[in-house]
Amino acid sequence: MKRKIEEVTSEMSGGELKIKQEMEEDDEKSDRKKGPELEAIVHIYTSFNNTIVHVTDMSGKTLSKVTGGMATKHDRLKANPTIAMFIAKRVAEEIAPLGIKSLYVRIRSKTNSQSLGPGAYAVIKSLSRSGFKVVNILDVTRIPRGGPKKKGGRRGRRV
Repeated sequence: MKRKIEEVTSEMSGGELKIKQEMEEDDEKSDRKKGPELEAIVHIYTSFNNTIVHVTDMSGKTLSKVTGGMATKHDRLKANPTIAMFIAKRVAEEIAPLGIKSLYVRIRSKTNSQSLGPGAYAVIKSLSRSGFKVVNILDVTRIPRGGPKKKGGRRGRRV
């Protein structure tokens, strides 16, 4: 196979130079496109009343912060998955020019809550569709370990 290619290229020496030059130009263009792939942390706080998305770089410097109130004027819609998609779109528009390609996601909901708010997964899905690579997803919801003394006294509430 190599002999045939060499024979053909030796016959077409003028065309060979053009092909090699085009291939070298393509290699240079691909090198220019590849920059350092920056990473960021996406902090998502979801409750049943609001969704807050806060993007920081790896050192903790704020790159973007968008809340449900910035996407809609209706209080009842701030935790809606549709509004969460708009939030993610706005975040993507703000951080894409910075060269960020990979995201670490940290989801948090109300302390001691059993489930996440409705907008959490909508934000992640929208960000991944926007072309970002989601490296990992971590639930950082705070869970009380014992906590402060409950009211009611030593013998408890008497019914």
